[in-house]
Amino acid sequence: MAALMLTRRFHRNAVLCSSYNLRTDLSTSSHGIDGPDSRLPVLIVGAGPVGLVLSILLTKLGVKCAVLEKSCGFSRHPQAHFINNRSMEVFRKLNGLADEILRHQPPVDLWRKFVYCTSLTGQVLGSVDHMQPKDFDKILKHIGFHVRRDGFLNSDDVKLAEQQILLGHECTSITTENSVTVTASITREGKRAEKKFHCDFLIGTDGASSTVRKLVGIDMSGEHDLQKLISIHFTSQDLGQYLMNERPGMLFFIFNTEAIGVLVAHDLMQGEFVLQVPFYPPQQRFEDFSSRMCEKIIFSLVGRELADVNVLDVKPWVMHAEVAQAFLASNNRVILAGDAAHRFPPAGGFGMNTGIQDAHNLAWKLASVLRGIAPPSILSTYETERRQIALFNTDLSVQNFKAAMEVPAALGLDPSIATSVHRTINQKLGSILPSDLQRAIFNGIFSIGRMQLSGFILNENNPLGSSRLSKLREIFEEGKSLQLQFPAEDLGFRYYKGALLSDGESFSSTQEKPTGRRRDYVPSSDPGSRLPHTNIQLLSHSKEETCSTLDLVSANNVEFLLIISAIEESYQLAQAAFKVAQEFQLPLKVCIMWKDKATYAVLSSSERLLSPWKNFVDVVDAKTCPGLPSWWDLCQMTNKGAILVRPDEHVAWRTKSGIEGDPVSELKKVFSAILRLDS
Repeated sequence: MAALMLTRRFHRNAVLCSSYNLRTDLSTSSHGIDGPDSRLPVLIVGAGPVGLVLSILLTKLGVKCAVLEKSCGFSRHPQAHFINNRSMEVFRKLNGLADEILRHQPPVDLWRKFVYCTSLTGQVLGSVDHMQPKDFDKILKHIGFHVRRDGFLNSDDVKLAEQQILLGHECTSITTENSVTVTASITREGKRAEKKFHCDFLIGTDGASSTVRKLVGIDMSGEHDLQKLISIHFTSQDLGQYLMNERPGMLFFIFNTEAIGVLVAHDLMQGEFVLQVPFYPPQQRFEDFSSRMCEKIIFSLVGRELADVNVLDVKPWVMHAEVAQAFLASNNRVILAGDAAHRFPPAGGFGMNTGIQDAHNLAWKLASVLRGIAPPSILSTYETERRQIALFNTDLSVQNFKAAMEVPAALGLDPSIATSVHRTINQKLGSILPSDLQRAIFNGIFSIGRMQLSGFILNENNPLGSSRLSKLREIFEEGKSLQLQFPAEDLGFRYYKGALLSDGESFSSTQEKPTGRRRDYVPSSDPGSRLPHTNIQLLSHSKEETCSTLDLVSANNVEFLLIISAIEESYQLAQAAFKVAQEFQLPLKVCIMWKDKATYAVLSSSERLLSPWKNFVDVVDAKTCPGLPSWWDLCQMTNKGAILVRPDEHVAWRTKSGIEGDPVSELKKVFSAILRLDS
């Protein structure tokens, strides 16, 4: 299985560049894409985590691509810091990236808790441990891009090679006819120039304020402007050492009479933090958050001054819960992924992880179109599948965000009241009173509100304080506060419509509503589900190797996987599948799941029964303990069935009891429906 990981420095625009040693000589093509009529198959706008992961997935599938990024350098301001199980499974196949992340992960005991306190050195109001004992059972060259910062200022320098990241190139216009033309502007040494790039498909992974999304006229829908915050990136080894020794945790929710904030511990050992504090413009101005003011806020929340605090960056941001009304535009030639397609509250860490899975879903479909395996209509299944997940994760994130607000509400600081007060000041007084007087009124009201957190009120001897602390304990004990782990959603998300085909059983077109509470993952082989993991041994190799069923799916080819058992009817089904795949020019691998090694040793008939086809593998369930359910039991099937798996490890189709009638005709219908050949 993949691991549940927290990285130390998983920075926006540097997710892979910080983990990988980017080498300037790694471009596999020495020639560029020259002239107005030459074009790349795929151009990606936005070199954040999603864009870079997509570029690597496409490169592994043999698709030439490059990346444009408007920033002139990679951001050092940490944002995403939590990688869920499914994303780690994707990273396991990216040439060592998962191992690189593991090397950067701090010890679990340093980040498994959320701590609620009056200051980092003061009273602890409660804590939540997000690692259950069973979670530990799940704990399981480089591809590089040439990074260019020089731009295209000279008219004779018009080369754009595959596997390049072009920094400082801002997308300014998009036109589409038979291909896509992107105009990008660049400024170097005070000179501004424009360059046109030509591609078959343009992918917008350029973040929540996506320029690509705006240029193609796609609107967002959902809840806008849930909260405004200031993000303060700072370091302090003094604070890191204190917390590591006295109060380790990932998130610290701090409430006192002077300030309120959430501290994200990105790296306790190195003392790297991001502090999020509420922001209420126009009474508060971004310009007011100078380094000195930020230090004062930090000291108030820590409970003492720090000798080595160093404020590195300060930026405002707005929390939304919105999903793009469409993920595709311009006859499916312009596609959105990641934050460009959906933006959630950070509660639960779904933002980047959902984007990584967008890329995983999209990569094999783009490769299928560009290699002539599937028509462009298959790209519509990307929107069908991923928009459904985005809407679900948006609802889940909002529920989790609202759960986070239960804690300050229990302490007498209802965030909805604060929002109402701020709105009233803006609407009733904004046009009447000067800004200085508005600011004074605002500060006075909010200072009075924070007095609810004084030691005089918030103690067991005060009836009001005792009642509030009791309510707080109830929230923590019943799991009603902000949650971190959602196993059922991390691994158990399922596509209900798209590049898949129902088996006629256990299939519903509707999705369960999110509960906001932790639910355990239940393996399923239902069409649209992620292929269940189990450890297997490869038998048909000279050396018996142990791996995961997920490892049977190739990361280097648009290859489908058919899993069968070693019975005659299933071999006949596999023969038919090979014939259909050959006709469709679609790579196919067959996996024969044997009952045990002894049976394989006696029969070992796959080579004879599948001849002349060679792309198959014999495996056996590598049970660690006797009495565990078999592979077919795990899939809630008998060994008379078969499972067809897509290149992104999701089940495309299954049959529980074989195929009645001509298997070739039936499988033609199956592959035609999955690949949208009948569109």
